[in-house]
Parts: sequence; C-alpha cells; structure tokens
Amino acid sequence: MELGKQKNKIYCRHQPGCGARLDISTIRKAAGAVLREEGLPVPCEINVFIVGDAEIREHNRTYRDIDAATDVISFPQQHLKPGSFTPSAEDMTANNGTLPLGDIFISAQRVEAQAAEIGHSLGRETAYLVIHSVLHLLGYDHADPEDKKLMRAREEEIIGRL
Repeated sequence: MELGKQKNKIYCRHQPGCGARLDISTIRKAAGAVLREEGLPVPCEINVFIVGDAEIREHNRTYRDIDAATDVISFPQQHLKPGSFTPSAEDMTANNGTLPLGDIFISAQRVEAQAAEIGHSLGRETAYLVIHSVLHLLGYDHADPEDKKLMRAREEEIIGRL
C-alpha cells in the first residue's frame, strides 16, 4: 500500500449542547495531515469527542487529577515514540486492519474562547489543537524542554502546510 494513500478512520462526535459546533471536516483534515506528515505506514483509527467544559473537566479530574476544564485531552491507546511506528500484526487484526491510536476530547467552549482570545479563526484553533492531540497519540510530549521544542516544531510545520 502506498504511503499516504491508506484509508484512515477518524470518527467525530459532538456532545449535544457542548457549545460551538466545530467543523468536522477541519478535524479530519488536521488529523489526516499529522498521520501523513508523520509517515505512518498503516491505516489508523482515531476517535474525536467534541464536548463541553463540564465533561472535559470531569475527564481532567478523573484521569489527570486536575480539577479544571482544559482545551483538549488525548488518551493514547498505543505506547509509541515519535518517529517509531511499528504496530504489531495483532493490533492490526484485532481492529479490522487499522491501528487504533486512541481518543481525543476537545472542549468546544475552550476552543471558541481561545480562538477569540488569541485572535485566530475557530477553524485555525481547532486544527492546531487536533494536530497537538494527534501528536500526543503518536508519543510526542511537552513535559521537558527538549520534548516540548520537538513537539512545537512539528505542530508549526504541520499547521503551516495545512
């Protein structure tokens, strides 16, 4: 299969009453761009949940011990390292030939507020946060300065190409 031609599955779901209606095509385009740019050799699956502040705050409290709303949270299903993507045949077979990367929760309310605060369009802010989150699913992090530098560089490269 030619790299970049595989069929990735990016599922998006809006929670009723979550605030702004984020554009699903922008989410899919941004996620797909990361997968292409990172050169994943197999089709991947990502679930994106567009929620409100209350739900993302609950996830943040439950899984990160932070009692506050945030813009986005990523829950990787694989333990990947940036640039090192070697899925097992078992991972692929168990999921109908796609590699499940994980789940992303985006607060529509935070995205809308941040876009206004920074002066970005809602689409640009959505794309940036999706790129950030998919990079987390692929093993990128920003906990230490060197990792943060690498992740920020990839975010800027990818958003620049979009």
